[in-house]
Amino acid sequence: MKKLFNDAVKEIKREELPELKSFVKWLFIGSLAGIVIGLTGTFFHICSGTAESLREKHPWLLLCLPLAGAFISVFYDAMHYSHDKGTNLVLLAVRDNKTMGINHAACIFVASVATHLCGGSSGREGASLQIGAALGSFAGRKLHFNDDDRRIMTMCCMSAMFAAVFGTPVTAALFSMEVISVGIFYYSAIVPCTVAALTATYISSLFGITHLTMTVELPAAAPADYLKTAVLGALCAVLSVIFCASMSLTLKLFRKIKNHILRALLGGAIVILLTFAVGNYNYNGTGGAMILRAFEERPFALAFAIKLLFTVVTLCSGYKGGEIFPVFFIGSSFGSVMSALLGMPVSMGAAVGMTAVFCGVTNCPIASVILSVELFGGQGLPFFIVACAVSYMLSGYRGLYSEQRIVYSKLRTKFINRRIGDKPE
Repeated sequence: MKKLFNDAVKEIKREELPELKSFVKWLFIGSLAGIVIGLTGTFFHICSGTAESLREKHPWLLLCLPLAGAFISVFYDAMHYSHDKGTNLVLLAVRDNKTMGINHAACIFVASVATHLCGGSSGREGASLQIGAALGSFAGRKLHFNDDDRRIMTMCCMSAMFAAVFGTPVTAALFSMEVISVGIFYYSAIVPCTVAALTATYISSLFGITHLTMTVELPAAAPADYLKTAVLGALCAVLSVIFCASMSLTLKLFRKIKNHILRALLGGAIVILLTFAVGNYNYNGTGGAMILRAFEERPFALAFAIKLLFTVVTLCSGYKGGEIFPVFFIGSSFGSVMSALLGMPVSMGAAVGMTAVFCGVTNCPIASVILSVELFGGQGLPFFIVACAVSYMLSGYRGLYSEQRIVYSKLRTKFINRRIGDKPE
């Protein structure tokens, strides 16, 4: 009996003790990262929000957009990041342990605020992922973590920054683990990502940071309602492909202009002309007010296409920020308009459009479904699962991030390990 007990103790020490030590380590690190990155995210949210508020109060700042683009180009040159890969570098930092550092965080922080100040069409969430990943990668190196722990640290800080800026901690935790390689989750990061995201959300709430809140009118759970949701999910998949293809094509066109300062000047001038052409400022900045409006009333029928154009020109000509919030604008306005044709409540159409387009461009169905729960409540979960499942499958092998890998096929139980944009099987 004594021998059996001793053997059991040895087995526990051999099998369970390393897991316990790792759990305690990442519990502590995740909490600390959540505090530090939560404060950073709060500061970024305040700075970018203040910049956008100033632009709304002083519309003439839009005329400074080309100068802001030139400043961003010169600033990136001075910081030795003129060939920045954007969010793609975040994916490489996790998957291939590519180096990110303080300079990268400073660049995207300053450039995003400058873009928002002068009316470029961009968001905060993509920038927050880059800032969080850069700080996590830097911290991992300074703490002399091994390669695996540096990857986890990078995802941990990505989750914290996303959560602090957008206020959806569960989505933030899952998105960081899901977006890197489509078809697999980096479950080794689940404790630090979850702890960091929850902590960062709490930290931002202490400073009075508020986030989007929408009320959704759900249809009856009849077969016809699920069919309508699936149809809208399919249309959102098409829209997500159009958006990603537009980003890719426009980026190639702008890159034909070798001088990146001239590229930014041209992009800024085009955004100014587009703004004067539409006659309002609804499509500049993040567009948060327009997202909320799409849940209450149907916007102009082509609002989603106009925002798509503004965003593509802004981001492909060298301005910074993120794609996710503009995607929310595009998806919610498109869904709101389509709801009239499908006989759905306007708020339901906006909610389905917002989550399904997000799913289509990021290839993250789990994070997209959880996003719907955090934003709209769990009562409509079956509808959002249908919409995201359809959008994920029909959006094919395109996505916002060219370095994202489709590890497992969307059509078969087959390992394919293809980069976004590669020819599928």
